[in-house]
Amino acid sequence: MSGIWLALAGFLVFFLGYRFYSKFIAEKIYKLDPAYVTPAHKYKDGVDFVPTNKYVLWGHHFTSIAGAAPILGPAIAVYWGWLPALVWVVLGTVFAAGVHDSGTLFMSVRNKGQSVGTLANKLIGQRAKILFLFIILLLVLMVNAVFAWVIANLFISNPSAVLSVFIQIPLAIWIGYHVYKRSGRMLLPSLVVLIVMYGTAVIASYVEPLQIDLVRYFGGEGATTFIGLNATSAAFFTWIIILMIYVYFASTLPVWKLLQPRDYINSHQLVIGLVILYAGLFITSPEVTAPMTNPAATDTPWFPILFITIACGAISGFHGLVSSGTTSKQLNNERDVRFVGYLGAVGEGLLALIAIIAVVTFFSSTDAFTATYSSFGAASDGGLGVFVQGAAALATGLGIPAAVAPTIIAVIIVSFAATTLDSSVRLMRYIISELGVEYSLPTITKKHVATAIAVFSSAALALIPQGPNGFGSGGYLLWPLFGTSNQLLAGISLLLLAIFLRRRGSSMLPALIPMVFLMFMTLYAMFVQVFTDWAPWASNTDWLLFTFGSIIFVFAIWIVFTAFSVISNERKNNKFKDIG
Repeated sequence: MSGIWLALAGFLVFFLGYRFYSKFIAEKIYKLDPAYVTPAHKYKDGVDFVPTNKYVLWGHHFTSIAGAAPILGPAIAVYWGWLPALVWVVLGTVFAAGVHDSGTLFMSVRNKGQSVGTLANKLIGQRAKILFLFIILLLVLMVNAVFAWVIANLFISNPSAVLSVFIQIPLAIWIGYHVYKRSGRMLLPSLVVLIVMYGTAVIASYVEPLQIDLVRYFGGEGATTFIGLNATSAAFFTWIIILMIYVYFASTLPVWKLLQPRDYINSHQLVIGLVILYAGLFITSPEVTAPMTNPAATDTPWFPILFITIACGAISGFHGLVSSGTTSKQLNNERDVRFVGYLGAVGEGLLALIAIIAVVTFFSSTDAFTATYSSFGAASDGGLGVFVQGAAALATGLGIPAAVAPTIIAVIIVSFAATTLDSSVRLMRYIISELGVEYSLPTITKKHVATAIAVFSSAALALIPQGPNGFGSGGYLLWPLFGTSNQLLAGISLLLLAIFLRRRGSSMLPALIPMVFLMFMTLYAMFVQVFTDWAPWASNTDWLLFTFGSIIFVFAIWIVFTAFSVISNERKNNKFKDIG
């Protein structure tokens, strides 16, 4: 069977979901009001609250949520076969992610652009808010560590992509000034930047001096460097430090100076990347060689682990943080909630879909697939690398040279991951500041102090020295818990949305049904992982994951019980609070 049929099936469901279901949600459930004055206008400050064109904002939102996770998760999950992965990506996007992403955006817009953590206070109480903020803080910390780890490793394995990624930064700053200080347009300059980036990638693929290869600079693999690490570890350490310095400045600058123009550039890059991959798919028409279901996948059960492995490819709690943390502060008109929020989720679904197709059509035979995906651990280790190779194979269908295609794919992945990373650090700064207000710690409410805490803690977590990948295994070790915590956060956000809708007099079923499904799957999976796989009494104890996981699990259970207690009391007293 050709991989084209998988793409067409996904396209059809995504189209129907946006055309009909998102319209129903927007008009009948949310009842979006184009006359409502959004926080971007009401609290306009030129730094965080900036009214933004919906296409530019969609670019920021889309690239902030579309990091490496919607690629890595599906690339691992095909271990159980392409069918279960495909079904969850498509249906999860339409009925869960679209509602979640647009819903958290809508809630925040109706509540002064506040984050979902702060909204928890209004919806289910002060204690729940504090617990939720700590869950969010831990999740964002893991996002920072995981994505920094991914970027650093991609820079090491694809040195020809480095220059192209970094050349984007000054050009994005120039576009920011061009648009907001001189009232220029963003479309043409951003396309020019893309031409420069891809031109640089092509040249660097052939010209070795333009490849920023730190491993080679440190003497090559096996060499010992001046800090006592081997060349690869020293390169990883250096890239983490460089990335953290970058995100410190990127997350403290006004959004119009770097965040918006760079995200707008990357939104074009994402669209171009998707066009390249899907066009390559339709031209080459590769056969699906991976099995529909994999009977050999017996070491890790697909139920419920599939749903936390794919994570961002179907629904992601991190999307709610972006929606309520930065996107809501830039929404120009409330009716744009559907376009920015729901369509952003669909874009993420398209990325996850092509990740599945690129992997399952890459292998020459089913035996070759099962040899590479011989266990869940092997799938976790090699999933991202297989995607890069599979995507590069699709890109060659458009005549892109085989020597250049992996570089371009790496540039695209790193660009998205970097966008997510500095948005995540900015969100972490907001959360630290909120906790500072709650606990009367004025020092950590200051922008640069909160950012410094976020950056240093993220770097420390990414640079954990012990692990299966040697120095800097932090991101690798945290990935299993990242997926679980991410889904759990989405479930709690859907629970808040259901309460919010109930108090507005709307049906809460569109939020409640996916919430129940997601909370059951995630809590079940988290219980198995935390108290069976990582616990002190397990054969392979992992204190890092057990500690983080236990805290998040207990907090989540506490929040759920608190929420249902609030709902029960309101129903008993027949009194529901107004919430915007």
